[in-house]
Amino acid sequence: MATLMRRPFAVATALKAPLQQSTSCARTTFRSFQTQTPAPIKPATPLQSFTSAHRRAFQSAFRPASRRGYQSAAPPNPVAQGNLTQRLIYGGAIFGGTLVAINLIFNRDTREDGGMPPFERAYLNDTFLHTGLGIGIIGIAARALHTSGWSYRLMSANPWLVLGIGLVGSIGTMIGCRATPPENYVVKYGLFTAFNLTQAALLSPMLFFSPAILARAGLYTVGMMGSIAFVGATAKQEKYLYLGGPLLAGVAIVALSGLAPLVLPVTATRTLMFTENLWLYGGLAVFGGFTLYDVQKILHHARMSERGLMRKDAVNESISLELDFINIFVRMVQILAMQQRRK
Repeated sequence: MATLMRRPFAVATALKAPLQQSTSCARTTFRSFQTQTPAPIKPATPLQSFTSAHRRAFQSAFRPASRRGYQSAAPPNPVAQGNLTQRLIYGGAIFGGTLVAINLIFNRDTREDGGMPPFERAYLNDTFLHTGLGIGIIGIAARALHTSGWSYRLMSANPWLVLGIGLVGSIGTMIGCRATPPENYVVKYGLFTAFNLTQAALLSPMLFFSPAILARAGLYTVGMMGSIAFVGATAKQEKYLYLGGPLLAGVAIVALSGLAPLVLPVTATRTLMFTENLWLYGGLAVFGGFTLYDVQKILHHARMSERGLMRKDAVNESISLELDFINIFVRMVQILAMQQRRK
């Protein structure tokens, strides 16, 4: 150790030689790596070219398409096949057959006098005219309110406040319209218009649904109420007036089931599902029965007004049919929207 410390230059020379050798080796390796020519690429055989290019094309062209087709495949609908004429024929045959079957089942006791008297027919047609007028006012006003932004403000408001104001406005205008004599046309039709505008203000958020759902729900509602009204109009006199009491009890149960989500906790899943089904399908049955009852009640009032026992008031009669239409339409929209979500 002492000898090495006394000879620093010898030590430096001894350490410098290996370092120079390692540096020269690294430079030689780096130069050889830089100047090394790449190996020639061997041309691919036709089989390799097919397996590399066509395999990717096959996977991208066939497998995703077959997977998408499998996922979106739906059972064939025989009514949706064919052209428009065939669909109309199928739909007319189904509707006509259902109408004939309902007529044969429920209306076997036909009227002894050979048909509906002219006074009853005129009173019923006048009631249907006012019902269509009221539904038209509701539709036009709801569309105008929705486009003006009323639906957004209504949806963002307090639900209890909307419920309270809606009930007060609807019930108040309805009672005022019913209490006004038919001779006072200005006040009568003013309150009738106010009642329809109130319904339009409450139903305008339903325009957030798809137009296809709304159109189908309207078509189903018209078909359902039209067939039931035909049964009630052609049935024996006062045949279905006994349904008033049971239907009143049924509508109370349906109303309570509609208020259940405001009271029950979110964790009561099964109970909420049961109340929802009761609100939807039970409501369809109840208000379908109310349509039958209301048509028979209109004919009964027509006979009473012909005898001078009560006033002829088609506006009041149309309010009952409007309420039936609104309740059936709302449930139809909810059922169709629920079915679309499940798909």
